[in-house]
Amino acid sequence: MSTILENLNSKAIQLGIPLGVHLDVTWRCNERCVHCYLDHDDLGEMSYDEIEDLMSQMAAAGVFFLTISGGEPMLRSDIFPILRRARELTFNVKLKTNGILIREKEAALIRELGVDTVQVSIYSHRPEVHDAITKVKGSLERSLSAIRFMVSSGLKVTMANVVMKQTRFDYPGVQKLAAEVGAMFTIDPTITPHINGDRSLLALNVSREDLRDIMNDKTIAGATEDQFVAVAPGADEDYMDNIPCSAGHSACYVSPYGDVYPCVQFPLPSGNVRQQKFIDIWKYSPQLEEVRSIRTRDLPVCSTCAHSSGCSRCPGLAYMEGNMRGPSTADCEKSFASTGVPSANMLLRAASQKADR
Repeated sequence: MSTILENLNSKAIQLGIPLGVHLDVTWRCNERCVHCYLDHDDLGEMSYDEIEDLMSQMAAAGVFFLTISGGEPMLRSDIFPILRRARELTFNVKLKTNGILIREKEAALIRELGVDTVQVSIYSHRPEVHDAITKVKGSLERSLSAIRFMVSSGLKVTMANVVMKQTRFDYPGVQKLAAEVGAMFTIDPTITPHINGDRSLLALNVSREDLRDIMNDKTIAGATEDQFVAVAPGADEDYMDNIPCSAGHSACYVSPYGDVYPCVQFPLPSGNVRQQKFIDIWKYSPQLEEVRSIRTRDLPVCSTCAHSSGCSRCPGLAYMEGNMRGPSTADCEKSFASTGVPSANMLLRAASQKADR
């Protein structure tokens, strides 16, 4: 995050402003990705009028960054009116899509509406691998065509690669594809449990050895040697008063059914915009108040960890493990893969297993 964005986020937290919102306009999708953490049935998603009213409320509350996603948002027949209204409300809009339904006309319109960035997930540079993950034959070529149309229209496009067992060795190929078509590249080695709590998707995670190779790959954009080989400096008293994450502090997530959560990866029900005003949920939700009450010193295990000041710990993933104040195993693994130093959580688990023998 740039210094400007860090300062903006810090100021939003101080003032209690929801700077960024991730809004899923549908959970319906024309792909069936093997790792997807959402259901795809339409259980009564918000209408255009409801979404327009919600966006107006969010603008009044101070929201600036708006991510519009799904499911596949392009499945909504009113997606362009939604995007147009979002831009009229002066949101900085990021669109997440698989691109299958985007051709030259759609790409030009997205650019005309002033969408800031578009993110498209590409799982492999090999059609047989990518298409097996999405379960849609020809999906790689259609997504790549969409990216080319959007880039040629002048849009900023990010090619996002989720690493899983099936794609362990494919991210360099995807990175090369991104460079060839003029897109940015980002990589994510974390598989998220299903939003209903089912953790079976985690079986798709790469091995600890493979994760270490990925985390220490200096060819990944943004990677630095110091980032991958050193434990962050120990946490001081000031750091212990920090908030663990911006989820619920300067950002939140809204589902297609109006449910509000601290984050898309933090499925703690905190209110519903069909029953309350967005600002009332943001200000007075007991669940969000609890999230906001937590400081680093309130994390019994993580506050004692050597990685505490440098870990990417996700409270949502910790919540899905049973305790929002607890460790996130996925982030413990990433810290260990980066440095070779076990986290406090890993040491406690090892000691517990030894005592049980």
